[in-house]
Amino acid sequence: MKKLWHFLRTPSRRWSVLALVLAGVAVTLAGSVGLHYGFEKTSSLEFCISCHTMKETVYQEYKESVHYQNASGVRAICTDCHQPKDFVGKVSRKMEAANDLYQQYIGHSIDTQEKFEERRLHLAEKVWNRMSSQGSKTCKSCHDYSAMDHAKQSPAAAKAMTEAAAKNMNCIECHKGIAHELPNMAGGFRATFGKLKSEAKTAPEAETLYTLGEKDLFASATSTEPVGKLLPASKVSVLARDGERLQVAIEGWRETQGTGRVLSEYMGKRVFVATVRDELKATETLLGEQTDSATHIQWQQVKVTAWTDGQGLETSLKPIWDYAGEMYKSTCNSCHAAPDPAHFSANGWISGLKAMSAYYRLSKEEERTLLKYLQSHAADTGGQGHH
Repeated sequence: MKKLWHFLRTPSRRWSVLALVLAGVAVTLAGSVGLHYGFEKTSSLEFCISCHTMKETVYQEYKESVHYQNASGVRAICTDCHQPKDFVGKVSRKMEAANDLYQQYIGHSIDTQEKFEERRLHLAEKVWNRMSSQGSKTCKSCHDYSAMDHAKQSPAAAKAMTEAAAKNMNCIECHKGIAHELPNMAGGFRATFGKLKSEAKTAPEAETLYTLGEKDLFASATSTEPVGKLLPASKVSVLARDGERLQVAIEGWRETQGTGRVLSEYMGKRVFVATVRDELKATETLLGEQTDSATHIQWQQVKVTAWTDGQGLETSLKPIWDYAGEMYKSTCNSCHAAPDPAHFSANGWISGLKAMSAYYRLSKEEERTLLKYLQSHAADTGGQGHH
């Protein structure tokens, strides 16, 4: 013990080991206090809204939300939602937040309200992804499934929360836009479509191609009057090329009864490939016949030939499905957790999407692309859309 005490008191050049230890303890305590003070200061509402864009945009939206003012008088501030309570999570979030300061004062990418609005979708998606990856733990630090009294909720809310609790769902899957305005969700997928369209101005040198959007069909390489229409994400086989025009073969199923002007990808399923008028029906080749066991309707598999321009064609379905999947995520997930496409049948998605049409703003072409994506990944198409 004496040797240990002597060692601690033995000078190390100018300072004893004991003095160095005490100095280390003092520095550690000072650092801890400073770190705690820094965390407290930078976790205050006043600090969060000190940036002009925060105060003039998201803060004003937050003040209109239930998290700012409510019947129970419980207020959740920025860090309650955006900063985990555990030490590691808190430090990690502070380091990530340093980028916000950089973008505000050095990068100048969000230092005006106009610039902030341009990046709102990108910033919102980063927050949603982070919350999802963390299991919405900041939300669940206040809201607990087991503490909910479903009898005090509306019937619709009680049903939704019971199902969510059973799956231990992330809160952010259904509650986007609860404290801030939703960004323009169309910006992302429409930008993706614009990029794909600009890259597909000429026909690829491939024998099998897929339509990015809707395309007119013509009876010859020189005709200008459309006699049919290819629908999004439809497969064509290239037979000949003449300048900017392609002669293509289109296969599909049609009912034997009726006009037979609509071709479907599957027998008995309204997954539309193309519409054809009489001029194209004259080129029709019968490939087979089959009766739908569910409806007892007879269907014919046929092939027609037509001409179309070479723009807006892809060599694979993948970029089209990536775009359509982004549209689905942006359009449907903005309000609630969008169901897996396999939740419905291909025909079931027709009424399912129509029921939600009042809640989204898509063009007819976008709607048809989205429907084709959902149908091609539905329960009874076996995820064919992946191929």
